[in-house]
Amino acid sequence: MGICLSVYLSIFPYSEITKNSLESSLRQLKCHFTWNLIEGENSVDDFEDRVCNQIEFQNSEFKATTYNILAYIKHLRGQNKAALEYLQEAEELIQLEHTDQAEIRSLVTWGNYAWVYYHMDRPSEAHSYLDKVKQVCQKFSSPYRINSPEIDCEEGWTRLKCGGKFNERAKVCFEKALEKKPKNPEFSSGLAIASYRLDKWPPNQNPINSLRQAIRLNPDNQYVKVLLALKLQELNEEGEGENIVEEALEKAPRATEVLCSAAKFYRKKGALDKAIEMLGKTLECMPNNAYLHYYIGCCYRAKVLQIQCERYENKEKLPELIEQGVDHLKQADELNVNLSNVCSYLACLYAHANQYEEADHYFQKEFSKELNPVLKQRLHLRYGNFQLYQMRCEEKAIHHFMEGVKINQGTKEKEKMKNKLQRIAKMRLSQNEADSEALRILRVLDELNREMQQAAEDS
Repeated sequence: MGICLSVYLSIFPYSEITKNSLESSLRQLKCHFTWNLIEGENSVDDFEDRVCNQIEFQNSEFKATTYNILAYIKHLRGQNKAALEYLQEAEELIQLEHTDQAEIRSLVTWGNYAWVYYHMDRPSEAHSYLDKVKQVCQKFSSPYRINSPEIDCEEGWTRLKCGGKFNERAKVCFEKALEKKPKNPEFSSGLAIASYRLDKWPPNQNPINSLRQAIRLNPDNQYVKVLLALKLQELNEEGEGENIVEEALEKAPRATEVLCSAAKFYRKKGALDKAIEMLGKTLECMPNNAYLHYYIGCCYRAKVLQIQCERYENKEKLPELIEQGVDHLKQADELNVNLSNVCSYLACLYAHANQYEEADHYFQKEFSKELNPVLKQRLHLRYGNFQLYQMRCEEKAIHHFMEGVKINQGTKEKEKMKNKLQRIAKMRLSQNEADSEALRILRVLDELNREMQQAAEDS
């Protein structure tokens, strides 16, 4: 009789040949270790921060997916024992929630188990889980992987929860799953959410039909309803959208993803107090979430700017609003120092309160971060404005506007800085036709315009 390889490994030494053979089998699995989830990430910190934020804002009933992702993150941190604990949680949940599909639904979790044990140099346990996968896959005439809509769905949810660049692939996974089970509510909801996120890119994505289909198949999914409302708002059908939001809030008054999406709807509508109320309710569930403090701080900042535009009305409310905004943004900064825009928003609020030393401190703190070109350009605009209007230092304002326009990004911020520089140059030339700084500004702007024109012709 043959002997099971996991039993063989418990008796005989773990050779390099056996290790290579094991790794070759592991690479055939469909699981987090073979989906390249960390590829292109700046750091594990950034990946974990984004993934955990996605998890907290989606009270999905598919908690096993969450536990599998957390297990993968723990492995990346070198905490394999904690990873195994999360995988055990996932396995137990699958047994409870998917009794009739437990084997198929467990394949990803078992694959993750095998990889974790492999990295722990425990080959017999790794092979034990490989054997479990193999026993299921062989029923479909395949050694270690099968084409299953449930596995495509699991990959789709995983990529959705990772966000960003993974949304396009997530959409493909759900479309593939729906080819085999077109009326499945879970697959349809996943496709709707992915389509909504991809509405801006690639172009010509229209999530309306996907969202409505998901709601027809699962009318209890209040999160998808609010996503539909947000899309209707973009299409100038805000009345219908608001009715949908109110219905969703009535049926799921404590669901954090519903509250956060409703807050986004009300913020876009300009109903900032209502948005703050929604976010405040979410904050009760997760008081140490940096993103929530950031979003609330942004709402208070918007209220401050709103009152500033009114010129004379409600000026007495400004100190309290600034204080509230500063408090939440400071908490966001303390909880997550890598959040972009937090320090520059804090700086702007301090500038509104005429606390220029504090404002400059937070501007410099923002400059010290690793920012992408667009964020860096925006920061040069904000700091330039601060120097020009609050500090009355035209020289520093010119320097930052010039640094901003030199960044090779065609943005609104760039155009604003170009216009400001042109106005400054014209004003200086009206006082002195030979002003060397004004002539330098116009020369640089002219060179930039020629470069842009050449680039457009070459493309």
